[in-house]
Amino acid sequence: MSTTPVTAVAPKEPAPVRVMAHFFSYVFHPLFIPAYVTAYLLFIDPYSFAGVNYKYKLFRLISVFFNTALIPGFAVFLMWRLKLIQSMQLRTQKERIIPYAAAMIFYFWAWYVFHNQKDNPQPFLNFLLGSFLGVCAAWFLNIIAKVSMHAIGVGGLAVFFLMQAFSQQDVTGIYFSFAILITGIVCTSRLIVSDHTQKEIYLGLVAGALCQILAVWFQ
Repeated sequence: MSTTPVTAVAPKEPAPVRVMAHFFSYVFHPLFIPAYVTAYLLFIDPYSFAGVNYKYKLFRLISVFFNTALIPGFAVFLMWRLKLIQSMQLRTQKERIIPYAAAMIFYFWAWYVFHNQKDNPQPFLNFLLGSFLGVCAAWFLNIIAKVSMHAIGVGGLAVFFLMQAFSQQDVTGIYFSFAILITGIVCTSRLIVSDHTQKEIYLGLVAGALCQILAVWFQ
């Protein structure tokens, strides 16, 4: 029997690259994407919430963040503390089943509440519905593969800004370019620091894009 010590396999990418990949993975976590899009519609887009005062905009942004990021994230934390899942990173398909189901409830509630408020612009409602459909898609696709939720999030982000660029006569094409850049960075980051395959990344991108398109058709 050989007694030669087994040496650890060095990561393919340098440490700074992996640090940046982790950074972008956290900054553009899928739970934060709805809040980012809402902030854009509230404070940058000249049409969506035109004439609305600053306090109302801030309250709306906090409401979206609370329903689509804080509560789902806290739910995952509770599941971890209760030993329902092994880690908050949700590394296996089995661990993702309950968190996805919980997120579906929170995301549907967010869309339903804002949908019943008549003062909300259609792009805002479309994106919330697309985000809910994205979580549903992740839950269903999780049966066959550990699809990347990051990819679903940025796939929806890119298609949302693409539709905005086609529907408005302003500089939204610039923001679509930024969305494409973010999509590339996030997907590359997930390939570097996660155990997702290219197939799981591409599957997530397609699912996120289709969910945003379906949201427009449904409404």
